[in-house]
This record gives sequence, C-alpha cells and structure tokens, in this order.
Amino acid sequence: MKRVLLIPPIFLVFLVGCQAKFLQLKPPLEEEGEVFLYIQPFPQESDRLKFKMDSISAVRNDGMEFPLSLSLTELRGRDMRRQRLLGSVRLPPGSYGGLSFKIKEAILKSEEGEAALLLPGAPVKIDFSFNVSRKRAIVISLVFNYAESVRQGFSFSPVFSIFIPAKPITSVVGFVTNSGSNNITVFDKKLGQAVAVIATGSRPAGMALDQRLKRAYVALSGEDRVGVIDVTAVDIIDSINLSIGDHPQELAITPDGKVLLTANTGSNTVSIIDLESLTEVSKVRVGNGPNSVLMDPQGRRAYVFNTASNTISVIDVPNRALVTNIPTDPSPLRGQFNRRGDRLYVINEIYAYLTVIDPFSLSVLRRATVTMGASAIKVDRNTDLIYLGKRRDPVVEVYNPSTFFPVDYVRAGGEVAYMAIDGEERKLHMVSPERNSLLISDLVSKKAVSELDVGEEPYWVTLMGER
Repeated sequence: MKRVLLIPPIFLVFLVGCQAKFLQLKPPLEEEGEVFLYIQPFPQESDRLKFKMDSISAVRNDGMEFPLSLSLTELRGRDMRRQRLLGSVRLPPGSYGGLSFKIKEAILKSEEGEAALLLPGAPVKIDFSFNVSRKRAIVISLVFNYAESVRQGFSFSPVFSIFIPAKPITSVVGFVTNSGSNNITVFDKKLGQAVAVIATGSRPAGMALDQRLKRAYVALSGEDRVGVIDVTAVDIIDSINLSIGDHPQELAITPDGKVLLTANTGSNTVSIIDLESLTEVSKVRVGNGPNSVLMDPQGRRAYVFNTASNTISVIDVPNRALVTNIPTDPSPLRGQFNRRGDRLYVINEIYAYLTVIDPFSLSVLRRATVTMGASAIKVDRNTDLIYLGKRRDPVVEVYNPSTFFPVDYVRAGGEVAYMAIDGEERKLHMVSPERNSLLISDLVSKKAVSELDVGEEPYWVTLMGER
C-alpha cells in the first residue's frame, strides 16, 4: 500500500508564495546595460503644480525608443522635496540621443482652484547623448525647470536639464545592496542622493567594508561568489569564487583587512578567505542556516548566528577552527558588541528576547524582554545605546544597555531590515525593503533627515565613516 504525503494547506500557501516570489526575481544583466533615471528636488515655485507621466522612453541614435518601467508617475511639486527614482530600463549596448516624455495630465493650483493645463500634442524629446555598455548600469539625473515648463499660466511642456552625476569623493560614499534587482545603489551621504548604480551578479546581500584600504566586499548569494569593489572607482574589480551551493549571505572582515569570512547558508559553513590572494583558504562547518557572521574587535574570534539550529558557532580565526557552539533561544539572527567589546547582544527572529553573552566565558549573562520579530540591531559605540528594528513595524526602538528599557524611538516610516551608523555625520541609516528606500535620521534629535530611493528588496547598507 502506497503511503500518501499530506501537505497542510498553510504550507502549500507558503510554497506557492515562495515560488511566485522566485519567478518574479529579476535576472542579472547579461547582454544588456541598464539606466536608472532620477529626478532632483523641485524648486519651491513648483508647489502649485502636479503632473502625470504617461511614459518615458530612451531614444537610441537610430530613432528606436525603449520605454522605462516607471517607479513614479505622478509628480506633485510640494512632495518633490527630495531626489526621486522615476524609473529604469534595460537597453541594448550602444549610443543614445536623449529621452522622450509623454505627459498624461498637468494641473496648476491657484486662488480660484485647480485648472488643467494645455498639453503638447506629441511626446517631448530632450536631447542628451549617453552610452550604454554591456552588463553596466548608469544613473541619469533630471533637473526640472518650472519657469520654462509652465507657459503663460495655461500650458505645460516639461523642460529638464539632464546630467550624469560625477563620482563622489571617496570619504562620502555609501552602498545599499538590492537583492531583488541585482545591483548596488551608490549614494553620497552628505547630499543624501544616489549618484551611481553598480550592476552585480545574482542576489547581492551582505557587505564588508575596509575603510582603510578602500575596498568593499559583497556576498553574491545567487552565484556562490564574493564581489570585490574599489570604493574610489565605485566599481567591481574582481571576484572570489566559492563552492557551488554555498549561497554566501553575510560577511565579516578582520580589522587588519587581511581575512574575510562568509556565512554560507546553503552549505552550513563559513568560508575563510585570504584577501591578499582573493582565495578561499579554509572552510569551517557550523550550525544549520548560518545567517550572519560578526567579528570581535580584535579580529581573533568570529561569531556565526545559526538561525535554523538555534546556536552561535564561535570560530578561532587565526587557527581556522571551530571553538564551540553556544545554545541560544530560537532563531538567532544577528548580533552586536558593546563599545568595550565585553558584551555581545543577540536578537532572535521569532523570540521576544535579547540575549546578552559574555564573549570571554562564552556564557549567557541574561535575557532581556524586548520585542517580537526583531530584524535589525545596531549599537552606537559612542553612547552604547541599542537600536532595534522590527518586522512590519515603522518604529526603531532605542534601549538603555543597563536596564534594557526603551528610552527613545526613531520613526523610520517603514519596516527596517538593517542599520548602519555614520560616525562622522551622526546619522542612523535604515534599510526599508517595504519602501525600497534608505531612511536617514539624526542620532541626537531622532528626527528624519532624508529618504533615498534605491533598488528592489534592499538588504544592506554600509558607508565610509561608519562606526
């Protein structure tokens, strides 16, 4: 008699959802290039205007047009106080002569009320020469000219100046990995604006930044390799191949910049990589489902958070060996050290506790009740305050490390998946997959400073000057 496997309906829904998400994944660039179109903040005089885009197309030199996939269609002057991503398009390599805009509607508000403006009878083409290269992405920026676009108070024909942003000064560069769109958004942290996009391989996830050598490393989970980025050139210059099926998720680097560790969720291992030769020199087997890896301040021990086996693996980095596995509460996700390095704070994905571990004795000191569904943790090394982000919650809570009571909060505006602190600008950077954006708040006032549109499914943020 054959045995029939019965799958619970709720699990079937989960599988179907995962399959649908998998099918929607955007493939990496191969024979094409990609253009990302951003628009700069509007002048204040535009507050009374709103208009809708019907389409925007890139126009090749032979006259062929390629429509963009629009992220934003309605532009309200009073809401355009920050840079916004208008859309993107994958293009065949070659030379292009400009952009074509088709306007659906334009309305101007006055003391008498709102009035529809007369629109041009044909799409408006704006000349601008740019080149598209295979497997490369570029950012094109628009500046809206209100005075020339609204004519005599009753007609509208958009006028933009167009430019490709210059590479930022190395000291102000930041990076956001976008797992869903297979790229990295490069931003200027002083301006709070996107300035470039780096096309990567499949599913870029965690990053490790060597600020001294100006090198960044990104885990390419879908391709079992690590990309090497020159921070000054803002480009991938090399890659490190891992084993098939490793699926590297998050990274950690020793303080001297000589050794890189990758948490490999696919093989339940950690790769130890020599950064001088860019080769994997050893593999250490850890627990099941290693999600994240954290280096201690001395660079001698690494802590691997095994979400599926409820353990933390401790690795002796110089000897490339497993020291022990520490049992934890369910689903340890990530951890952070306090400023003295004598306390390790661990968040759990499905458990409403923060675990405090002594990294010297490897013993659990206490469990503090915090919040269910923690997704991100960051410790401010200047104050020792603990910032906790949660799934499906737009508020980041701030905890006192002595009492573990919340003492403040930061309104993020969306769910937070990862955080970084800019020690130079004293700002908290928060990645929001819900909004496909990077949210930035002041550490002192806890008030929102700016928001930056990035790619799909943003995962990680790192920046020069990070602490």
